[in-house]
Amino acid sequence: MSRRPVVSVIGDGFLEKDSPKYAFAYAVGEALVSAGYRVMSGGLSGVMEAAFAGAHASPVYRDGDTIAVLPGNDPAEANEFSDIVIASGLDYARNFMVANADAVVAVGGGAGTLSELSYAWAMKRLILAYRVPRAKRSSLQFTDWSAVVADKRLDDKIRYPELSDDQIFGVDTARDVISLLTEKMPYYTKRPERVGKR
Repeated sequence: MSRRPVVSVIGDGFLEKDSPKYAFAYAVGEALVSAGYRVMSGGLSGVMEAAFAGAHASPVYRDGDTIAVLPGNDPAEANEFSDIVIASGLDYARNFMVANADAVVAVGGGAGTLSELSYAWAMKRLILAYRVPRAKRSSLQFTDWSAVVADKRLDDKIRYPELSDDQIFGVDTARDVISLLTEKMPYYTKRPERVGKR
């Protein structure tokens, strides 16, 4: 059996369940599992919970489809939809682990999400970012980092010389996410050099 790709869903740690970002993350989680991916997140509330709840709602969901990388030491802190729980004890440093998936989908988010986006960019991952319709954004615009970085590059570093459109790809729907993963993931295969590699 071949390894199923893992897609991290990152973003706001606290959301109302009737908010557009919660609904988007839920739809993305369901779509990812239905398309054959596993879903990873920080395993707590907000976008993390929404994506995992959506994953569990997929008609092809199976145990092990959601992977929670917690910042703390207590596995009991994971949301109820977490199948595999890694209590990292690394606090914000665990953002590096979450960002090192096969691809990353950002939904809103604050400084923690921005750090994950930066790690994912530095590690040459495929990154998708929810544009968050302007009318639905937080009153504090800078808290929706996915909308800020959508359709942009984080810096001038050439990550993939062969790809003229390398950037953080903006998305509006779960269908956009699956379409872009299908189209772009085969090109985003580079990994950073292993530490200590000779």
